[in-house]
Amino acid sequence: MKTYQFLWRLICYRPWLYIVDAICTVLFFLSRIPFGYVIQAFFNTLPKSRQLGPDVWTLIALMIAVAVARFFVIRGQGWARQLYLFSIRALLRRNLLAHILARPGARALPGSVGEALNRFRDDITNIEQVLVLLLGVAGLLLFSIIAFFTLLSINIQITLLVFVPLGCVIAIAQRMRPRLERYRVASRKATGRVSSAIGEIFRAVQAIQVAGAEPSVVAHFHQLNERRRVLMLKDTVLTDTLQSVMGNTVGLGIGFILILAALNLKAFHLGIGDLALFIYYLGFVASFTQAFGMLLAQYTQTRVSVERMVALLQDAPIQALVTHHPLYLSGDIPEITATTRTDVHKLEMLETSDLTYRYPESGRGIDGINLHVRRGSLTVITGRVASGKTTLLRVLLGLLPKEKGEICWNGQIIDEPASFFIPPYSAYTPQVPQLFSETLKENIALGWSERDADLPSAIHLAVMERDIAGFADGLQTLIGTRGVKLSGGQVQRTAAARMLVRNAELLVFDDLSSALDVETEQ
Repeated sequence: MKTYQFLWRLICYRPWLYIVDAICTVLFFLSRIPFGYVIQAFFNTLPKSRQLGPDVWTLIALMIAVAVARFFVIRGQGWARQLYLFSIRALLRRNLLAHILARPGARALPGSVGEALNRFRDDITNIEQVLVLLLGVAGLLLFSIIAFFTLLSINIQITLLVFVPLGCVIAIAQRMRPRLERYRVASRKATGRVSSAIGEIFRAVQAIQVAGAEPSVVAHFHQLNERRRVLMLKDTVLTDTLQSVMGNTVGLGIGFILILAALNLKAFHLGIGDLALFIYYLGFVASFTQAFGMLLAQYTQTRVSVERMVALLQDAPIQALVTHHPLYLSGDIPEITATTRTDVHKLEMLETSDLTYRYPESGRGIDGINLHVRRGSLTVITGRVASGKTTLLRVLLGLLPKEKGEICWNGQIIDEPASFFIPPYSAYTPQVPQLFSETLKENIALGWSERDADLPSAIHLAVMERDIAGFADGLQTLIGTRGVKLSGGQVQRTAAARMLVRNAELLVFDDLSSALDVETEQ
């Protein structure tokens, strides 16, 4: 899919909003045409009138009427544009997030979290800008065409000189496009490294303090930030310089033309109103020339942004990024409904044969694992540290992609374990539970309604009743970022309650009791 096809798919997502925005944008610029005629008539009439007569007042009234009409056009444009851009942002982020969540959990992102966040934020902003700029250029183009023939009827020589700067702008933009693309890629990568470093530092504050490594960490962060500053400076300076050169090229050309016209006012048979019309129209023609050059540069940057977002999809095609989905911007949000466990989900035998996975970075992993788990049994996987226990569980559940082997549920081969091993088939508590900065109740239910989630039973099984009774707000207690307000044992039992509330056939625990006392563990 080409960049222009990608943009077209986004335009088609909310076509009526984009059409309203386009119409308002075109009307905004086309309203300058009659306004220019009024200015021409006003300045041609004014020298002939010794006082403000009816003709002059009529022209002033027309100016006011056009300005009022333009105000309402701007209001309509603002409404359509903001709603459209919000929809585009939401769609792109929704699709990116959906495919990240569909990936094997341990390899959901191809790079760092900070890099992914920058793609969610900065690269989507670039796409918004090119869509807006496209409308502006289209409106200015229609204005420039009409203005060109209008000015041509007044004076051919000056009008033809007006469009000479356009060729200069296009040549400059084409010449600088490869370097602009290279600088944009480098600056985005550097920003991602800084964002990732911030996240890692925040997650490891205690470890850094215990090791007394604050100076080293700060120095490392300073190096990353300095690298980002240099690359961002290059990117920004090149972009601003390009825009400045384009603007000055156009401005100098237009200025030269106006000086030429002023010096030869009589030779060109121009009235004061005609010159005023030239000055008024030429400003917008110059804006078109500059905007067109900016569009060429922005289009290059948009291609970089699209490629960076597609990289987050990994194996998914680019079409997945612009697939249309409802966003529920009005009305009630659909309720998350849990799948009720039935005999269809019942586990009799879980088997793996020759299950193999090796980490690309180290070559370590698991090789040729055969496993048999019967209904009603308790299966314990033991081994030394780094022997592959967690890796086996992740491959079994589809959180890591298996290299070879088969996984069977009741004799049926599971081709996509990541999408199969979810409630009510299976529920999982990882070695390091992931909690959110929400209430205890929301962390356990995780989107399920009270109708689907038997919270009292799960809390009882997770041995949390006494803990919750000791909290002033009970289940409504805010637990802080990553559960910072809870003890290690409370974090593990909250994760266990989240798993148990799913009422799944297969329960998978990864070292759940490392922070529990013996009695609670039993």
